[in-house]
Amino acid sequence: MRSIRAAATGAVTLSLVLAATACGGGSSSGGGSNDSPKTLTYWASNQGASIAVDQQVLQPELDKFQKQTGIKVKLEVVPWTDLLNRILTATTSGQGPDVLNIGNSWSASLQATGALLPWDTGNFAKIGGKDRFVDSALGSTGAAGKDPAAVPLYSMAYALYYNKKIFADAGIGQPPATWDELVADGKKIQARGKSALGAEGSNPSENIHHVFVFAKQRGADFFTADGKPDFTDPKVVDAVKSYVDLMAKDKVIPTGDAEYAQNQSVSDFAKGKQAMLLWQSASANLKSQGMSEDAYGIAPVPVISGTPGPGTQVDSMVAGINLAVFKNTHNLDGATKFVKFMTSDEEQKVLNKAYSTIPPVKSAQADPAFSTPANTVLKNTFTTSAAALPQVASESQFETAVGTAVKDLFADAAAGRAVTTDSVKAALQKAQQQMPAA
Repeated sequence: MRSIRAAATGAVTLSLVLAATACGGGSSSGGGSNDSPKTLTYWASNQGASIAVDQQVLQPELDKFQKQTGIKVKLEVVPWTDLLNRILTATTSGQGPDVLNIGNSWSASLQATGALLPWDTGNFAKIGGKDRFVDSALGSTGAAGKDPAAVPLYSMAYALYYNKKIFADAGIGQPPATWDELVADGKKIQARGKSALGAEGSNPSENIHHVFVFAKQRGADFFTADGKPDFTDPKVVDAVKSYVDLMAKDKVIPTGDAEYAQNQSVSDFAKGKQAMLLWQSASANLKSQGMSEDAYGIAPVPVISGTPGPGTQVDSMVAGINLAVFKNTHNLDGATKFVKFMTSDEEQKVLNKAYSTIPPVKSAQADPAFSTPANTVLKNTFTTSAAALPQVASESQFETAVGTAVKDLFADAAAGRAVTTDSVKAALQKAQQQMPAA
């Protein structure tokens, strides 16, 4: 789902300086501070097709929690366009919820504010233990060497979705496993008058996910081992150029997609206008737009020819949603009970089925619903071949700066301007200059 994908990206402009915020949450107006021990305020991210859908999914579960514990949960579903800035404002004003959803790639950035409850061994013990969660999900909960700033709630991974009829009409018997195969298949599809691969070139969050995977397949990172930006590393430059070249050189992404924003490429795919889509946990989104599950197939994201990266195949970033607690809530016991409830096996099954996501709780994954062909691809990718976005305090700025650089390069490609190694390096150098000083 596009809204889910935005969750994993944190592609909202960072309007406040994270390092300067260290006071914490808990609301004095509708949040934790003045609420009784029988009340919690919860900010949920917009996971469904609309806020109304989320309310329909979540409210019965919150009612169930109230019946079990006597604690009423005040629900607010916050759009992704507002969520990060709302959270940052809460960390500085002290007016926020008790419990909230965060995009998992924001974990280290929000951890640096000092506002979120650290999930140390004792806190994890209150919800059943840290070992209940999939390792890859835990890898996107905060900076290495520190107690996690949040607990995994929903997990997702990218995959290649392909239109079965368009592939059959073009004489293509199986989905491409490498980028070279994807380009070759794309040209066969275009020869029959169809667009090959959809993209959202003006969407920085989408851009950062893809170039991150391209970089990891080349054994590259955007940061050095000590957390300093390294955007002009030759392998990073090659990764970004290779992704943009799908439009600029290979011509398998239509030039019009350089202007595409949130959800436009998945809409084209659902309508049969494009043959392939790189997306995360798309089934619910496609269904909501009228596309039958029988009409498309799902396969791992292609890799570069030969062994990708330094040995480990990377097909996706670790996508997902984490559940966090403001550490100065006046209802810490109730907040902890709520996290335990939301990450229980039963609720993990209910919620992840509703959102077409994968439970980050190991035991919940055993449910047959998560073993369908599509979910098996996503589950295997998430657990074996997904890498976490950089867990550094400046991660949100990184997503915005590099994602916007890729957006500008797509604009160049669409306008017929040359996309060269030098122009890509210059765009990434400009992005690096926008990063905050250490």
